Amino acid sequence: MAEKKRFLLRIDQQSYDAVEKWANDEFRSINAQIELIIKKALKEAGRLKKQTQGETSDEN
Repeated sequence: MAEKKRFLLRIDQQSYDAVEKWANDEFRSINAQIELIIKKALKEAGRLKKQTQGETSDEN
């Protein structure tokens, strides 16, 4: 598994509350939900490298 980069994210309270509810609805942490949202957006934009053999998706 690749090392994860840490960074500070500042978002407005309304957005945070919406992500928190979404994460709770899908039994994920807020961090995991944000990571999922970013990965999905990158994939849809064609900006995420294709996975190499042996790598797994952690969307679930």
